[in-house]
Amino acid sequence: MSSKFGVVVDSTCDLPADWPYHPRVHIIPEHIRFEDKDYREGIDITPAEFFQKVLKQGSIPKTSQPSPGEFAELYRQLAGRYDAIFSIHLGAKLSGTYQSAVLGAQMVADEITVYPVDSNNGSAGVGFMADEAFEMIDAGAAPEAILQRMQILRERIQIFLTPRDLTFPRLSGRISALGAFIASVLHITPIIILTDGELIASERARSRKKAIAKMVQMMSDRLGGGLVNIAIIHSQAPEDVAPFRDAVMAALHPQKLWTAELSSSVSAHLGPGTIGIVGYRTD
Repeated sequence: MSSKFGVVVDSTCDLPADWPYHPRVHIIPEHIRFEDKDYREGIDITPAEFFQKVLKQGSIPKTSQPSPGEFAELYRQLAGRYDAIFSIHLGAKLSGTYQSAVLGAQMVADEITVYPVDSNNGSAGVGFMADEAFEMIDAGAAPEAILQRMQILRERIQIFLTPRDLTFPRLSGRISALGAFIASVLHITPIIILTDGELIASERARSRKKAIAKMVQMMSDRLGGGLVNIAIIHSQAPEDVAPFRDAVMAALHPQKLWTAELSSSVSAHLGPGTIGIVGYRTD
């Protein structure tokens, strides 16, 4: 095992509980602000506490990226352990986190080499990029080869999500093309698709069950044949995971099949009960 290169991700990165690289990854927290108090995601507040506060407050909190100074501080802490760091983050069209990482890397350029990576996606997509980065580090790959693979993955990863209802997406204002769904017939379930680095409500289904089936079919259509990795992601919707996994196994036969809970900073814009699928071809 090599310790030459380190990997940093932000707290929007969703990973399975049994992921083998948990002891080695370094996570910088996003910020969640309720009224006059700031919380660091994953440190000061849990997902359950987050939704309790949302229900009590009756509004969605503000979320913000770590500052360049916070990134620089973390990079400096890691400088004695690594020769270089791959810092992989939520897509730049979704958040300012990547830009903060770039600025933080510039602040420590004379202390350690940092390679900021704009994932162009999020959630388990960032997790899969970190997963492959660790595999390549342990195989002795050069930084250039790892960065090249990151660029391939950022173009391949597909993300589909469906919220339980429209309450949170409507309040957050983060989902493009949502207005048509709100104004449409009742009981239409939107499917939100990561498109060119943005979340766009561009598909619909008549029920949650049909939305899940449609997401599996859409993933199968987009990935085609070949070897694939898949993650099922959810926000407090464990009851939907088992049938979703069964459908994924039957249709896609993935090499890796993760189950991970959505981060609070993402769930804030989609709501509890959200479930989705992340996948890409590995060949």
